[in-house]
Amino acid sequence: MPRTSRSLAAAGIAGLFLAGSAIAPATASPVTTGWGRPTTSDRTSPAEARRVDRVPTPKLDWYACYGYAECATTRLPLDYDQPKGATTEIALLRVKARDQQSRIGSLFLNPGGPGGSGTDIALAAPYFLSDELLDRFDIVGIDPRGVAASDNVKCFPSVKDQTRAYAGLNVAFPWTKAEEKAYIDSSKAVGRACSTTGKPLTGAMSTAEVARDMEVLRRAVGDKKLSYLGFSYGSALGQYYANMFPDRFRALVVDGVLDPNAWVGQGKARGDLQETRLRSADGAYQALREILLRCDKAGEEKCSLAAGDPVASYELVAQRLRKKPVVIDDPDGGSFTVSYADFVGASLSSLYSPYGYADIASITADLLVLTDPGSATAARLAQARTAVAKRAEQARQQRRYDFPYNNGLETFLGVDCTDAYHPKDAGAWPALTAKEDKRAPYFGRAWGWSAAPCARDTWTVRDEDAYTGPFNRKTSAPVLVVGNYWDPATNYDAAVSSAKLLPNSRLLSSDSWGHTAYGTSACVTGAVDAYLLKGTLPKKGTLCTGDVQPFVEVPAEPETSRAAAPKSALAAEGEPARGEPKRLPPVVAPRPAVGTLTLR
Repeated sequence: MPRTSRSLAAAGIAGLFLAGSAIAPATASPVTTGWGRPTTSDRTSPAEARRVDRVPTPKLDWYACYGYAECATTRLPLDYDQPKGATTEIALLRVKARDQQSRIGSLFLNPGGPGGSGTDIALAAPYFLSDELLDRFDIVGIDPRGVAASDNVKCFPSVKDQTRAYAGLNVAFPWTKAEEKAYIDSSKAVGRACSTTGKPLTGAMSTAEVARDMEVLRRAVGDKKLSYLGFSYGSALGQYYANMFPDRFRALVVDGVLDPNAWVGQGKARGDLQETRLRSADGAYQALREILLRCDKAGEEKCSLAAGDPVASYELVAQRLRKKPVVIDDPDGGSFTVSYADFVGASLSSLYSPYGYADIASITADLLVLTDPGSATAARLAQARTAVAKRAEQARQQRRYDFPYNNGLETFLGVDCTDAYHPKDAGAWPALTAKEDKRAPYFGRAWGWSAAPCARDTWTVRDEDAYTGPFNRKTSAPVLVVGNYWDPATNYDAAVSSAKLLPNSRLLSSDSWGHTAYGTSACVTGAVDAYLLKGTLPKKGTLCTGDVQPFVEVPAEPETSRAAAPKSALAAEGEPARGEPKRLPPVVAPRPAVGTLTLR
């Protein structure tokens, strides 16, 4: 998205979701899964089977790329109801199994978003997937239609037009009346542009279309059935595939889970904010409060914020920043402004990491001083200024500039707004998000504003073939649903409700921190690997514990970082050797973490 302002605000919004026409009901059929005794499962509906099966299997012309991978592109129908009509180019990347003789098949990955690059996460796979998975699977990533190396969605004719339209979105979230007005104006401008200039791609970017693409490409890589691991928004894609093609996968794992009914908006909930349905803010607030309570219990030796009441201290900083932002001198001249929205956005960003608890404590302590400079010694005041200025400088270096055209926000909105149900008028967002903030303090607005361009009066393009359910199909193979207690983006409750929807599923819970669970716990990682490799499910009621717990001890080893996402960085590092330490997957949150005031 375009550049950020000197107020350290994040340009943009974020989110995800779906809707559309229902598919004909599926019929039941006895199926032998190969993972146990024969069972009765639903079958792919005749209408859905007709859509995908009449598309010829693409012949992929793989070529070497990025040092240790293979790339290919192919063209697939823009509209599966018109298989001989217009097409869109789809990009794929695979990292071949290390042990080709023992190869099980392909493992398709999706990092989330919507708008996350599947080819990026596939190239990053050797950094975060277990060696056992890398030995036995070709790792395959698809850039969904409109995204990254696939044909790009583009809602504006030029960067100049995009920049002007985005101007009001250049805050973490709007707080003042003036910011709210500017945000609404920009949201309307973006919604109208994507509903006109962005067509026809914006009307063909539903998650259902991506699931259809994945089904056709499953055939193209030679797999009889799909194996899939999806993170964050990728959990929605996985659940859509499982319900649209319930008899066509061998193993499917979703981690960091979105409830698909809440995602779409069913019945009376269609007029609600997506955040009202998804409750992402509730998860973020629960995680923040638990960190502050554990800080208090840990004591000042392990958490400096415990010198006072951490919960009260956080709220005090928030109250002060609501009244007046803090201005920090820029070491290179000028100054940076840290607003209330920046503070909340930075906190949310921090919650995505298992180690974010330390950053929340430190930035709260620093801003506690900077919002009341008379209460601290000169040395402590200088220390706080230096720490926040360093974070501000990091944020400045990460800013996006005018060229080239960046469609990151538009890829997100192309799925979210085209598919899901939203309130009609963008002007309703101030009152609706204020209500969210009352239920989930701090984060209700941060999450609630993300879908403002999706207001139905201004975002008018639709995908007539989007899928709205049902999401309770009995699948021929189990679906492994993974949720962690303290996920700030995909509320743990959604993993519970999604598992209840699918009759042939298994819930794996983890008392772990950060967004998604794979890699945060040896227990979770081992259970996911065992299922993907052997079809072995964890026992019912299994609860894992995260390897990192707030303020328990100072880690002896360096923090586990996320694998780099940009392909250029991964190519420069080269493929890691077997046995090298693993990182966390480079997932893309279902509404990117707001705020550019980094906590690292």
